[in-house]
Amino acid sequence: MSEATGGTGLLERYGPWALVVGGSEGVGAAFAEQLARAGLGIVLVARKPEALEEVADRVLAHGAPCRVLALDLLDADATARIVEAVADLDLGLLVLNAGANTYRSRFVEADLARVQAVIDLNVTRPLELCRELGARLAARGRGGILVVGSSASYLGHADIGVYAAAKAFARIFTEGLWLELGQVGVDVLHLVLGLTATPAMERAGLDLTGAADPADVAAQGLAALGAGPVHVVRQQAEVAARRSGPDRAALVAGNYGGMQAMLGRSSPDPS
Repeated sequence: MSEATGGTGLLERYGPWALVVGGSEGVGAAFAEQLARAGLGIVLVARKPEALEEVADRVLAHGAPCRVLALDLLDADATARIVEAVADLDLGLLVLNAGANTYRSRFVEADLARVQAVIDLNVTRPLELCRELGARLAARGRGGILVVGSSASYLGHADIGVYAAAKAFARIFTEGLWLELGQVGVDVLHLVLGLTATPAMERAGLDLTGAADPADVAAQGLAALGAGPVHVVRQQAEVAARRSGPDRAALVAGNYGGMQAMLGRSSPDPS
C-alpha cells in the first residue's frame, strides 16, 4: 500500500483523469474542484444537468478539462453509460460520492420497491462501477478508488435501517477491495462522513450547527487516499469510535434519541 498522498502528487498518482460520481454539489463538487486544481481532468456524473454545468464551470476555471454526464444511477443502464463515457480516457481515479437515504419508513411497513432503490443506489451501482472500472485500474497498475460512506454504518437505525446496513456493507466491501487492489498498485479508501454542511443534509431537515465543511472533508479524503482502507473524518472520529463499542443496546437506543432530537422530534423508548 502506498503512503498517504496529501495535497501533492495527486496528478502523478491518480491522473490524468478522475471520475466523480455524485459530483453536482456538496462533497462531490469539492472533490471535483480540488482534483481539477491539482491538474486532473474531471468527468462529472449526477442527476441534475444544471447543477453539473455549474460545477463544470468551476472545474474549467482551474484550467482542467471536464465532461459531464447527467443520469440517474437507478436507471438500469447507468453503469454501462458511465463506462462508455470514460472508455477513451486514461482514467486514474474513481470517486464514488453518490449514495443517500432516499426513503424513510418502518421496515415492516415499507414499500419493498423503494427499499430496493436504496440498496441499488448505495450497494449495487457502486459494486458494478468498482468491478468495471477497478479492473481497468488493476490492469493499469496505478490509480485509486475513493468511496464516500457514512457514520450511520456503525449501528442500526429506526426508519433508515436499510440505508445504514447498505453503508455498513460498503465499508466492509471497501476494506476487502483495499486488500485486493493494493497488491497491484491501486489505492482504495472508504471515507466516513458525519454531519456535513451539504445541500442533501439540509434537504433532509438536519440541524447543521457544527457541521463539517465539504471542502475540508474532501481534502481529508484525498490526503488519506494512499493510506486506506478507512478514514473517518476528524470531526466524526470520536463518534465512530463510540458507536463501535460492545454495549449495542445502549449505543443504538442512545443514538436513536440523539437523531430524533436533531430532527426536532420526540423519541419514544425503542426498547
